[in-house]
Amino acid sequence: MSTVLHAHSESGPALGVTNTGKPRRVVSDAGNRGRWWRFVFILIITAIVLVPIGVTIILALTPGPNSTTTGLTLENITGVFSTTLAGVWLQNSLLTTLATVVVSVAVAAPAGYVLSRGRSKAVSGYSLLLFVMQSLPIITSVVPLFILFASMGLVDNLVGLTIIYVGSTMTVATWMMAAYFDSIPISLEEASWIDGCSVFGSFTKVVLRNSLPGILSTAIFAFLLAWNDYLVAIVFLRSSEIFTLPMGVQSFFQQNNTDWSGVMALAVVMMLPPIIVFAALNKYFSVGGIGGSLAGR
Repeated sequence: MSTVLHAHSESGPALGVTNTGKPRRVVSDAGNRGRWWRFVFILIITAIVLVPIGVTIILALTPGPNSTTTGLTLENITGVFSTTLAGVWLQNSLLTTLATVVVSVAVAAPAGYVLSRGRSKAVSGYSLLLFVMQSLPIITSVVPLFILFASMGLVDNLVGLTIIYVGSTMTVATWMMAAYFDSIPISLEEASWIDGCSVFGSFTKVVLRNSLPGILSTAIFAFLLAWNDYLVAIVFLRSSEIFTLPMGVQSFFQQNNTDWSGVMALAVVMMLPPIIVFAALNKYFSVGGIGGSLAGR
């Protein structure tokens, strides 16, 4: 049986020496008990985030003042779809958001690859330009864009709204893809070049295949920006039949009256797609793919 000699010090934790000659740090129970406040702090932050969401769901399921139903019910949610254009608003939000995600990822992936692998003055200048554009909020460009899009017939149009969403996500999406491509070893591409693969072929068959977490992160960023936007939509959309969901929620606020049951019901509908997206894609956020690709090298 190995013998352990303990040495206690007032200035630090106890140290031990094993029969192998290596020191061993003895963790005191007092140190573990002193970490309880971290759990309490995390619990408080979690409650601050979840309580408003829970209240919104409860209010959406609570019968309205004119309802004869008792207990929690789905009549508020079904009511907004039957009495308003909530179904059309949901469709408009899905179309603009999905188009933004697809175009943003399709453009940001090759652009990010150039930033990650390219080494030239032109690439450095392009990178600096992206950095400057990223620092400017989209709201500062709304008025000039409105004047420009009005002359092109893109005001009160979902196509014009989607173009703005794509432009506002492009800089950050490109930086996100470039940062992930930096983590992929160049040796993978060099090996594919030796095997006769072209630069484009190595990008599509090697780099993109090992970039699923980065692509998903970029797609979720574009998704959330387009899905939750209100400031741009309220400037460019006028007709109720092409409203997005945030604009639909705003329509329940009248000058002298607010339909809080409809507001909460539509807010719950807005929360469902992001929750579904995160729940469905959570298992794909892994960095193990790169390690597996290097195993045979």
